Amino acid sequence: MSTSTTVTVAIEGMSCASCVLRVERALQAVPGVETATVNLANEKALVRYDPSTTSLDELAKATAEAGYALVAMSNDSSEREHEQRREASYATLVRECTTSVVLAVPIMVVGMVTMHGASTIVNIILMIATAIVMVIGGRRFFVSTWRNLRHLILDMNTLVAIGTGTAFLYSSIVVIMSPTASGGHVYFDTAATIIALILLGRVLEARAKRSTTNSIRELLHLQPTTARLRRKGGEVEVDLASVDIGDIVIIRPGERIAVDGVVVTGRTSIDESMLTGEPIPTDVTVGDRVIGGTMNTSGSIDIRATAIGANTVLAQIIRSVEEAQGSKAPIQALADRIASVFVPTVVAASIITFIAWFVFGSGMLGDAMVHAIAVLIIACPCALGLATPTAIIVATGAAARRGFLVKDANALEQLAHISSVVFDKTGTITVGKPTLHRFECVNTEEAADVFAAVVAIERMSEHPIAHAIVSAAAHEASHGGMVEGFEARSGYGVIGVVNGRRYCIGNEALMHEEHAVGALVLDDAASTAMTTIFIACDGVVMGRMLITDTIRPSAADAVRVLIERGLHVVMLSGDREASAQHIAAQVGITDVRARIRPTEKASVLAAMQATGTRVAMVGDGINDAPALAQADVGIAMGTGTDVAIEAAAITLLRNDLHGVHEAVLLARSTVRTIKQNLFWAFVYNVVGIPIAALGLLDPSIAAAAMALSSVSVLTNSLRLRR
Repeated sequence: MSTSTTVTVAIEGMSCASCVLRVERALQAVPGVETATVNLANEKALVRYDPSTTSLDELAKATAEAGYALVAMSNDSSEREHEQRREASYATLVRECTTSVVLAVPIMVVGMVTMHGASTIVNIILMIATAIVMVIGGRRFFVSTWRNLRHLILDMNTLVAIGTGTAFLYSSIVVIMSPTASGGHVYFDTAATIIALILLGRVLEARAKRSTTNSIRELLHLQPTTARLRRKGGEVEVDLASVDIGDIVIIRPGERIAVDGVVVTGRTSIDESMLTGEPIPTDVTVGDRVIGGTMNTSGSIDIRATAIGANTVLAQIIRSVEEAQGSKAPIQALADRIASVFVPTVVAASIITFIAWFVFGSGMLGDAMVHAIAVLIIACPCALGLATPTAIIVATGAAARRGFLVKDANALEQLAHISSVVFDKTGTITVGKPTLHRFECVNTEEAADVFAAVVAIERMSEHPIAHAIVSAAAHEASHGGMVEGFEARSGYGVIGVVNGRRYCIGNEALMHEEHAVGALVLDDAASTAMTTIFIACDGVVMGRMLITDTIRPSAADAVRVLIERGLHVVMLSGDREASAQHIAAQVGITDVRARIRPTEKASVLAAMQATGTRVAMVGDGINDAPALAQADVGIAMGTGTDVAIEAAAITLLRNDLHGVHEAVLLARSTVRTIKQNLFWAFVYNVVGIPIAALGLLDPSIAAAAMALSSVSVLTNSLRLRR
């Protein structure tokens, strides 16, 4: 059975929203491709395909047949090479723009001065200067148009090439056919100015695009290129690619940690702010885990490498951010449908405008041509194509800097519309590190033997409460005896036989299920705020253990902010009603669902959704996986190198619940920005095309407006960085 793989590839040659759709359709038509999402803003595609059916070479071939170039990006060096190509392309664009502007300004000035007719010599000079602009600055438009027409493709480059080419060709014919005439209006200034302004717009657009992708660039720069290893009693510096799992890596003060690892010697403080958003350095010592890319601020440490290359937390974060930036929000669907027919419609509108002005208007070929060109230029769909992806790229990058990862654009859009936030108690509202507060036994004479048996059984469990019991009484475990017939019942507790006696250790539900007899409450007032674990031996309740868990410091304030934002907050707990209510009251939650087993959490969310409620679930990302999947948006708490990136749509890299409302605010701002971008992109075209068709818009002004529309969309999206 074959397994699908997901790759991120660079797509070169795109210029507008219609390009994106053509590349997507070309890739999706390849047998074996499951999904293909193309992003105009970062010029990349996220492709999921079956490697047993197709290959990257086939994907590249399909892309080339559509008129574009696909470049594989297999590792960090590929990413850097892609950035280098983009920088080189940007430098070329700047040179072409500078040359075009330097020539277009005098051409435009002369054209305005001689608008009622110029001498033949002046027209010839204008023709030569404009030709230089067409060759140097306009070449990219004509080359792209020629390549696309061979594939029967029309895009933004086609609109520019047709418009400027028509103006230049018409004007050149006038000059050549009437060498002695001073009349016969020419439009060299129109052609040169349009190219110069569009190139200027592309330069500004490219600069803004570079700003939107700064988050990935910053993350890439966190990773050192070399590492210092301790080998045979000495030190040796090697390329990072040469580090193997198990190697001892030396980290000095002021250096970035090269790989994920565990401290084996030394003590220091680690600045993890670039990865988690946590400004206060974390103290680490022997046995603690450290994350590659974080900064060692004080002491020297040696670490044993536990993850390298693509398996490090930093690599996972980069991959997660890239995938999120390459995804599409559902709100983009309308823009995609319009873009798919936009350019052919504009060409048709331009032809109709030309005919209408020539037949029913002034009857002058020049006037008809100018109005048709204005329609072509004003209608560029660049802003439409950039409206959503730029906002998503900036938002996901901002999220990564603030300490939470967003899996895809859909998560942001869904989170913006939630009405309720559901918190799991243990590990979310509380810190998730329970401790044994007290052990009580009905028969004090048997207390030692019962407790020893309990510790022996709990030693076989991986549950946090089991760890708390074992940690608190490790010295008792040796007296417990051998455990037979061990059984863990999720949401209930554990069962085991010690010295021939059957022990059931768990919540009240387990006692009822096992028909254990005896008093379940010894001193209820003492256990109101604690989790009670009952102990039954051979069907008789023998005692209980009181487990405490500290409330997370940020919980109360985070809940308060969510409520102030108009969200309904719910807490789920497997504890008894009294215990759950006590914890909830301390953080300001009034809606508490107690005695909820892990398998029932998803059902609780489904019931809420059935009433029309949009729900975000906040849990630990592992035990709450079904509920996180059921929620409209799942938010997982992340810890160190165990970041649960795959467990939910959003992962908090630091254990601070303020990240929940920060994510909600960012999501709402992102959706609001996307709507603003789409509104102005639509309005720009809906209003601009009729104005141009009515002859009220000069082509040069249309070119400036077109460039401004794209830049304004990008600038609006960049506000999300704040």
